[in-house]
Amino acid sequence: MIKKQFILNFLIIFFIFFLDRTSKIYILNIAESQGIVDITLNPFLNIILVWNSGIGFGLLQFDERIAYNIITILIVIINFVIIYLLINSDSLRKILFSMILGGSFGNLYDRIYYSAVPDFIDLNYNGYHWFVFNVADIFISIGIFALIFFEIFGKKNEK
Repeated sequence: MIKKQFILNFLIIFFIFFLDRTSKIYILNIAESQGIVDITLNPFLNIILVWNSGIGFGLLQFDERIAYNIITILIVIINFVIIYLLINSDSLRKILFSMILGGSFGNLYDRIYYSAVPDFIDLNYNGYHWFVFNVADIFISIGIFALIFFEIFGKKNEK
């Protein structure tokens, strides 16, 4: 049973990492061949390329290299904490931690390889735009929100 759970967690992490890398490579290829990425899919969704040197959704961006490196080291440390939590969690939480790790590894790869993370999904409504994000951010957000949901509502059910 433990071996099956390990394989499932690894497959989730790998699948999310692969999906994230594939989507980013596709967008970067468009940028390389056309010089710009500006695709309107519908009135609410655009594909544009933005380079994010901060953390999720472009927060905490710094021009200084030392700040960037400190944030990258903190992300690595947080990933080790998440791996520890994954190992010591129940099945549902293992899946959610695996989703978070898959996305985090995708963004960490970009931080190390490109020194920034390519974000490209632009949601908007009536001229108001959400932060530009990527596939990794989607899985990180789903995992975190689901963990919060289960912590809040799971505790009530136990009482």
